This record gives sequence, structure tokens and C-alpha cells, in this order.
Amino acid sequence: MQYNLIIALVTFFISVIITFFGIKIFKKLKIGQPILSYVKEHKDKSGTPTMGGVFFIVSTFLSFLIFAKLKTLSIGVLTTFLSFFIVGFLDDFLKIKTKNNLGLKPYQKIIFQVVLSFFIAVFAYQKGISSIKIPFIEKKLELGFFAIFLYVFIVIALTNAVNLTDGLDGLASSVTFIYLLFFTIILYLQRNAGIWLVKEEEFNSVIVLNVCLMASLLAFLVFNGNKAKIFMGDSGSLALGGYLSALSILTGNVTYILFLGICYIISVVSVIIQVLYYKKTKKRVFLMAPYHHHLQKKGLTESKICYFYSMITGIMGGLILISYL
Repeated sequence: MQYNLIIALVTFFISVIITFFGIKIFKKLKIGQPILSYVKEHKDKSGTPTMGGVFFIVSTFLSFLIFAKLKTLSIGVLTTFLSFFIVGFLDDFLKIKTKNNLGLKPYQKIIFQVVLSFFIAVFAYQKGISSIKIPFIEKKLELGFFAIFLYVFIVIALTNAVNLTDGLDGLASSVTFIYLLFFTIILYLQRNAGIWLVKEEEFNSVIVLNVCLMASLLAFLVFNGNKAKIFMGDSGSLALGGYLSALSILTGNVTYILFLGICYIISVVSVIIQVLYYKKTKKRVFLMAPYHHHLQKKGLTESKICYFYSMITGIMGGLILISYL
């Protein structure tokens, strides 16, 4: 535990330094975020540096390579993390180059996501990870070959869900930090209960990787909280979605996404409801989707919405922890 605290502190300061100077460089290069014209509340954010995901990703990689050894599962998570970062980077680059908010075309994004999700799904299956933990009871469900299809769905769904949640200053970064905090505690408890799916050295490697990312995200929040000096962009949100999905799959804990990822799910479901209802009635259920924009239209500040979402994630994490008592 003490060693992980040291890792967290060192990573935090590394990330703060990288982000501080990175923002200055991005400002000089005029790597600014195009803002959607119909989001009136965000009109004063135009030109804010974006692609901030680069900073916490570099910090995480650098710190992890210093403090830990690469193991099979950490390689799988890191590879997915980096792969989705590249997709997000391409999307952000096109937005900046064309000076609009379009980026990659939807079909291009989905092709990239399907291919990458298939690779991580097959990787997990070949490593014998085809069972999932059933929440609140000490049982596992063996999926066999069908695990591949479930994993592909999870990766695509979660990466897009995190991407949709990244709509307010500090929202995706704060929610993901809480998600990782409780997920890491769960992994410790699973190890102590003897229900960890892999060898202890694999476990330790993944734990260190989580600690590095949590510390990097916490440092990023120093600059990403309202009013943000930097946005994570798709470079960060898609990478985080890829990371969380790979982490959940490779540890056999995909069902916990339904609880720890509840705020991501709210973002996706609110968009689906809005689109389907509007197509049928030409009316809207929410003032704006995803749901966090509805709350903003209702007059809640971005800071309050971030607190509200983080609190919900924390409560759901607490419910899971109770089941281990």
C-alpha cells in the first residue's frame, strides 16, 4: 500500500509538470477546441486547448514503465489504451485542421472501434478469460466462445459512452477517477477473497497501472476543472473508454460496469431516448442530450453536475464494496 502511495504521488507531480508546460505549448500551436454553435453555455470556451488526453496518457505510461514490469494483462490494457488514443487523436486532429466539430466520419469511427474491440476480445478469449463475475454473489458465469461477442459489444459501448460523457469541464475525468478508485479496491478485495482470475504478479501489475492513471487523472483535473484550461478531447475520452473496457474484461469484472459505469450509461441512454422520441414525435424528452447538458440547461453549474455524477458513481461503488463485507 505504501509503495502504491509513493507511485501515486510521483505520478501526480510528473503529470502536473507535463500538463502545465503542455498547455503552454498547445496554446502557442493554437490547438484549440471548436465549440458547437448550439451549445450557448459553452460559447466562451472556444479556443481552449484540447487533446489534453495526451498529457495524462504520457504521464501514465512514463510512470508505469518506471515503477512496474509489463505483464500479459497490463500489456493488453495498455495496448487498448494506446490504440483508442490513436483513434481519438485522429479525430481531434481533423477537428483542429478543418476548424469544425466533425472530425472522423461516424462510419470511420465505428470501423476502427469494431476492429480494435475484436482484437481485445480475441486476446482475452485466448488467455482463457471467458467467465464473468456475477455481482453480489461468489459465482462466475462461464460464457465460452460467446464471450468474444459480449466483449466486442462492451468495448464499443463503453468507449462511446465515456466519449459522450466528456461534455463538461472535469466531468469525464472526475467520474473515471472515482470509477478506477473503487475498481482498484474491488481488485484488492477479490485477491484477498481468493477469487482473482490470474496470477498475483499479473494482479500487481494491473494495480500499479490503475494507480498511475488515477494519479495522472487527478493531476489533469487541476487544469480540467471548471473553468477548464485544457480539454481532454477524443484523444482522452476514447482512450479512457478503451482502458476501462479492457480492464474490466481482462479481470473478469465486466458486470461491474453496470454499477460503476452508471453515469456513462445515463449519457448513452438519454441520447438514445432523445433521438428515438424526436424521430417519432418531433418533440424532445430532454432540453438537450446527453443528460448532463439537460441539467446544465436547467441551471445547474458544471461543478455541481460533476459533483452529482461523481457522488452517484461513488455510491454505486460503495454498494459493491458492501457485498464483500
